[in-house]
Amino acid sequence: MAACASPIKPRFFSSFFGDRLACSHVPLLRRNAAYISLSVINGCFLKVFIIFSKRKDDWVNNKYKRLQPGKISPPLAVPDHIMKPPYANSSQFPGIARGPEIHDEKGMEGMRASGRLAAEVLEYAGTLVQPGTMTDDIDKAVHQMIIENGAYPSPLGYGGFPKSVCTSVNECICHGIPDSRPLEDGDIINIDVTVFLNVSFEPLSLSIWDISGYHGDTSATFFCGNVDEDARQLVEYLMKVFQVTRECLLKAISICAPGVEYNRIGKTIQYVPHNIFIFSCCD
Repeated sequence: MAACASPIKPRFFSSFFGDRLACSHVPLLRRNAAYISLSVINGCFLKVFIIFSKRKDDWVNNKYKRLQPGKISPPLAVPDHIMKPPYANSSQFPGIARGPEIHDEKGMEGMRASGRLAAEVLEYAGTLVQPGTMTDDIDKAVHQMIIENGAYPSPLGYGGFPKSVCTSVNECICHGIPDSRPLEDGDIINIDVTVFLNVSFEPLSLSIWDISGYHGDTSATFFCGNVDEDARQLVEYLMKVFQVTRECLLKAISICAPGVEYNRIGKTIQYVPHNIFIFSCCD
């Protein structure tokens, strides 16, 4: 994160570390997004940085309230019969893959199955979004549905993340930790569901494991109660952004082949036509 002007105060809560990210005293969320940047990571994947322009220091007189964290309850238990990914009990991030993996038909079906389950869990989680519901309650419901389907909630234990789903409310950009804060009328919330399904372990050595399970990962943003026009316009704008980024991704995938230089991916993305204020940049 780039250096920010002092004084430094907490801005939002994020990520699998469960730590508090800090930046300047200027609030993060504005009514209209300022700009979006796309960058190509290792020539393969796209990531979207949503960077909002900043207000003046008049938060106290503004109708928007800062997001205040609630209490975080202990992690939920996973039954012993459900196989766990290797990072589950280590609080460490997974190691780097040994190399490209070519999936056979069985592997692709495993990917489809985990994706289907993740989509079903996300749809169910969205029905729980209403004023007064705690994000901790959403976590419990999601956790229960995942384990009832014989899967493991992937966020749990990943780098020490203490919950089974990510719930990011209002100015929390991503990977928010569910807690005791009740959702309020007018909130917008992103729910990020990931499941680990069809798992089996075969030790190849003392430190390497062959994992035949697959992570299904999906997320969506939901309105809670009566959302004001500013928030609706923001979400609608972001939906347009996501449509463009998806088109960029598909165009990039379409030119991938053995021998294709990485810089062709960036060039392909750069010339995807769009009608919103968005641009690609080097990383």
